[in-house]
Amino acid sequence: MSAALPLARNLRAPRFLALALALALAGAALVVPAVPFTRTGAKLLAVIDITGSMNVRDYARDGRPESRLDRAKAALRRLVAELPCGSRVALGLFTERRPFLLFEPIETCGDFAPLDGTLASLDWRMAWEGDSRVAAGLYRAIDMAAGLGTDLVFVTDGQESPPLPGGEPPAFEGKPGAVRGLIVGAGGYALSPIPRYDDRGREKGFYGEADVPQENRFGPPPADAETREGYNPRNAPFGSAAAQGTEHLSSVREPYLKRLAAATGLAYAHLDGPDDLERPVRAAATPRALPGALDLRPVLGGMALAMVLATLGAGRADALRRRLPRILSPSEKT
Repeated sequence: MSAALPLARNLRAPRFLALALALALAGAALVVPAVPFTRTGAKLLAVIDITGSMNVRDYARDGRPESRLDRAKAALRRLVAELPCGSRVALGLFTERRPFLLFEPIETCGDFAPLDGTLASLDWRMAWEGDSRVAAGLYRAIDMAAGLGTDLVFVTDGQESPPLPGGEPPAFEGKPGAVRGLIVGAGGYALSPIPRYDDRGREKGFYGEADVPQENRFGPPPADAETREGYNPRNAPFGSAAAQGTEHLSSVREPYLKRLAAATGLAYAHLDGPDDLERPVRAAATPRALPGALDLRPVLGGMALAMVLATLGAGRADALRRRLPRILSPSEKT
């Protein structure tokens, strides 16, 4: 009976109880199943304008000029990183009059490295034509998103090149709102020069007024054609003088992009900082229930390890106190 008393005291000791609990937690970490749950995510097709005006450096980062394309890439990389696991993103490029799909929707966590790496490596040199027919490209991107079963994020500065005949975009023949999503306007509101590059991709200044079409002279002449210098209804229906304008300069064409958004049923947001996309994308995209599972094993294993380390630390502290020299009371010193 005398031997049973120390055993009972040891079984009730805090360190023994802590080690027993740590053993139970470690055993639970080996057998506990993942806890299923549902969260809200997104399925997106992101299309980025890589035409020449997206090289305009009217943003700033760390005190240095930053191009619209680089700001768009940074914003999309941040968006992908912030989307919940289970979300899926497809990526496409826009130039000339149509988007080109790089890859179909992939999962943002399991395939984060290739998705983030592709976004980081996008470059204006991937463009296959120099024109920028934004409305036509947007309409085709909407059709592409419908075929993929995704929402759309279309990033562009909205500058049509060559300019639209009469300033009017082609009619949207789809059903407004059939595809949800967001048009993102990239660029500053003030006109800025457009960088120009040679055949080797080296910058060689900026475009001048005579380097780009200032007016689209296909189709019917404008309403003021008869008042123009050298007007001839047969030989010079647009007049004989060269068109003048500011098409060699660039700014975000926000009123035009908002007009396209209204016609297609998409939302619109202006791109300011690299972390500006998450909120408008969540508001514009279709909420999609994503099945997931919460793995409790790392939590249980970490708790077991913490209790073992705490018990060992307490034991070492007790041993250290026993080894310290005894401090005599004043009566013992005399």
